[in-house]
Amino acid sequence: MVKDLSVGLCGLTLKNPVIPASGTFGFGLELADEMDLNVLGGISLKGTTREARYGNPTPRIAECPGGMINSVGLQNPGIDVLVNEKVPSLRKVYDGCIIANISGFSLDEYRECCARADACGGIDLIEVNISCPNVHNGGMAFGTSAESAAEVTRTVKAVCQKPVFIKLSPNVTDIVSIARACEDAGADGLTLVNTFLGMRIDIHRRKPVIANKMGGFSGRAVFPVALRMVYQVAHACRIPVMGCGGVASAADVIEMMMAGATAVQVGAENLRNPLACPEIIEELPVLMDELNINTLQEIIGTV
Repeated sequence: MVKDLSVGLCGLTLKNPVIPASGTFGFGLELADEMDLNVLGGISLKGTTREARYGNPTPRIAECPGGMINSVGLQNPGIDVLVNEKVPSLRKVYDGCIIANISGFSLDEYRECCARADACGGIDLIEVNISCPNVHNGGMAFGTSAESAAEVTRTVKAVCQKPVFIKLSPNVTDIVSIARACEDAGADGLTLVNTFLGMRIDIHRRKPVIANKMGGFSGRAVFPVALRMVYQVAHACRIPVMGCGGVASAADVIEMMMAGATAVQVGAENLRNPLACPEIIEELPVLMDELNINTLQEIIGTV
């Protein structure tokens, strides 16, 4: 029997739930010569800010058992380049769901960038990264309090017609309360989770490995914690969830969907194996046959 891998996400139909996560797949075009991009359910583009950013000083990558730490610092060419160059070029070769990942250091920056992304014809969905420090509030990340997360959500929803997903930070005490605050503020969906805060020390130099001292920990090691958070939020909220964090196989995708995710993002695994996503998509029907699953839609939130 032919397996149905398609899923519905806020009125959009994705051919399958597998999406390269923001920051691990560039703007899509970088890998267009290495794979058929059109096998992907969606692509979450590199995080974008109002102005071009050169990122943090190097070194900004550290390997860890079961993952990696990065402190790239949102290096990107800015919103103008995204909407005028990157998305139109990608749309010429890719017919799936294009997700703009927007970051900001103030409500004004979120508002302006999301409005620009919403007006860009090639973008289907807007994903808002609220793990950035609020420069007007002492540097505390927008996503670490329910009130700030809701404020960003209301701000961007006021200027967006396209579906808005808020990408949540796991570096909080109660992710469910923040998720509910975003839902109440009008979010169409939620992506979780972003990276965990981590650190490595070079014991020979007696200094942190990363120039910025700490960074975002991601990779296979975080999967059980990310899965737990997806399960909690998906069962507490009515809006769809994109699961992310340590996903590295077709089995991980199935687990995330059973926990309640409608779509699943693959992050650090793309950096280890740039062909991870197409390989996972190819494995899915085989695993579905083993598990007697005919359509992926039917397993969402079954646990």
